[in-house]
Amino acid sequence: MLGVLAALTAAINLAKLHGLKIEVVIDLTVWLIIGGIIGARLYDVFLEWPYFSTHPLDILKIWQGGLAIHGAILGGILTLWLYIKKYNYNFWQLAAIAITVLPLGQAIGRWGNYFNHELFGYPTDVAWGIPIDQLYRPWQYFNSDYFHPAFLYESIGNLFIFVILIILFINLTKTKTPNFRFQIFTYLLLYSSLRFFTEFIRIDATPVIFGLRFPQLISLIIIFFSLCYFSYFIWLKIKKNKALEN
Repeated sequence: MLGVLAALTAAINLAKLHGLKIEVVIDLTVWLIIGGIIGARLYDVFLEWPYFSTHPLDILKIWQGGLAIHGAILGGILTLWLYIKKYNYNFWQLAAIAITVLPLGQAIGRWGNYFNHELFGYPTDVAWGIPIDQLYRPWQYFNSDYFHPAFLYESIGNLFIFVILIILFINLTKTKTPNFRFQIFTYLLLYSSLRFFTEFIRIDATPVIFGLRFPQLISLIIIFFSLCYFSYFIWLKIKKNKALEN
């Protein structure tokens, strides 16, 4: 909730730069939270289907954990699309605002993993290793006391992404025709890259495909399409500059 409130506060200030009413941001935030939680849960159910197929009632027990950020993003995108269809707002503008403040919410929200003793990395003897109660340790690491704080690495990374996106958004605001798609794909590229590398140290259970953890595979797909967009963006810039020279 602290992450949501911090992201909402930032979103309200960004919306003011584009003349959007605060009521719109607050209203949309409520729907994005609902859509994000549903998407995050369904995504996790998909990953853990062998278990949930035999324990269907456990699908509703989100208080026991099982929310995935990739699913939250997909759920948020669908919710935003339905919202703008109903109220006729600019999809890319609202998406750019939401995606800019999202890593701030992620950075704060990741600390919930610390308090829940979850999403930690391999055993380590580094000074910043965190103690994990034996109750939460995988059996193969039962005798290890300290583990990599994977949540902290991602939290710090998300803070850096948030700063970069804020700077980009402010610069976009100064242009006559803001390229909101550039903002969105910047987040997708940066966060997917961060997630790809942090997955190497995480030891929580997840499907492995082609030797990669499932979130890594999804991250690579997102990175590919993001790079395709930036390549297209650069090509258009070069083409436009050549046209001006002629």
